[in-house]
Amino acid sequence: MKSDPSAPSNPLWGGRFAGGPAAVMQEINASIGFDKRMAAQDLAASKAHANMLAAQGIISSADAVAIIEGLDRIASEIETGAFRFKTALEDIHMNVEQRLADLIGEAAGRLHTGRSRNDQVATDFRLWVRDALDRTDRALAALQEALIDQAERNADTLMPGFTHLQSAQPVTFGHHLLAYVEMIGRDRGRVADCRRRLNECPLGAGALAGTSFPIDRAMTAQALGFDRPSANSLDSVSDRDFALEYLALASILAMHLSRLAEEFVLWTSEGFGFVTLTDAFTTGSSIMPQKRNPDAAELVRAKTGRVFGHLLGLLTVMKGLPLAYAKDMQEDKEPVFETDETLMLCLAATTGMVRDLTAVPERMEAALAGGFPTATDLADWLVRALGMPFRQAHHVTGRLVALAEAQACPLEALDLAAMQTIEPKITDDVFTVLTPEASAASRTSFGGTAPERVREAAAAARERFL
Repeated sequence: MKSDPSAPSNPLWGGRFAGGPAAVMQEINASIGFDKRMAAQDLAASKAHANMLAAQGIISSADAVAIIEGLDRIASEIETGAFRFKTALEDIHMNVEQRLADLIGEAAGRLHTGRSRNDQVATDFRLWVRDALDRTDRALAALQEALIDQAERNADTLMPGFTHLQSAQPVTFGHHLLAYVEMIGRDRGRVADCRRRLNECPLGAGALAGTSFPIDRAMTAQALGFDRPSANSLDSVSDRDFALEYLALASILAMHLSRLAEEFVLWTSEGFGFVTLTDAFTTGSSIMPQKRNPDAAELVRAKTGRVFGHLLGLLTVMKGLPLAYAKDMQEDKEPVFETDETLMLCLAATTGMVRDLTAVPERMEAALAGGFPTATDLADWLVRALGMPFRQAHHVTGRLVALAEAQACPLEALDLAAMQTIEPKITDDVFTVLTPEASAASRTSFGGTAPERVREAAAAARERFL
């Protein structure tokens, strides 16, 4: 496809180009379709830059006032939907600059003094990711609150704890939910770490080498809420590790959400029946009228793949780029924007499901009847009461489990005389540790599942995280 020789040159490119780009070049080159999401950040950065230019005497105060007023009008137009985004102007930066020129004339051309689109987009993008991190942290705190509320309500609700998805030891449902509170707490730590590391301002780094104008980069950094200006102009415009770090922490977070979603799928299944969800977070079947499907949980589980893919995609984009900026880096924004959308949706759905769930203690209790979940308690009793080495106690317990299995009964239903055929020193005191209630209540070590510890842990988590 050929370009139109009569087409005017792009105002961004200036006098170097006499003709316009081919239509396909316009399409592949333009980013306004997605980077218009950074309009608020672009306007804020431009206002900070204009104020700094005026303070440094690089532009007049009158021009700065005109620029600020023009940018405020553009913000209003965008907010009301009156602003017309133009693909021919490529990106949010040039759309704003061209509209500013329409509004205030020649003064608009002075705004770009001492900066490049390279440091401009790096600044806007850091501001946008910083806002996304703040949104993520608030959503994570809401999820933690929902989990803690349910944990407190279910501090005494017994259920099987699993390893290899096999019944292992009795735990409380509250204890199980608090495990996710801790995971989400570490996710919030990664959010805070990422926010701290990205909070350096690239504005003023120019295209790659800085600028000869006497700018005050510390002033613009402070105005935009950054901790400091970035230290190296090449690094400022050419790296996207902050976006990669965001996608990496998002991937770990999505993995945690997926694991909890899988629990919902299992718990609401007929085979488990540990919890119920209302119609608000389930769907029906087009052919089977009895079905109640945990589609919200399944979709949270599935959307994890999107987030993982975005991380790998941007890593691949960045892996071979020499310093400094290359157009490849235009591909950095869509994966981040879509990840933010995906995370916000998944977090809202997960928090909604946690608040919506109702535990079914009788089904959890019934599940404790199988799998001999108090076998470890029996082995521990043999160690404590009889002074038996644990490995020997483990062997004796295994034989007692085999005996109970042969008699198709739980350990606590075995006859004492039958138990003594395997270990004569066993006394009837052993029955005090063989119920699920006794097992859970005995786990009083810090971080354990005893109901009293669960209530303490829930209160401590509320204090730490909320």
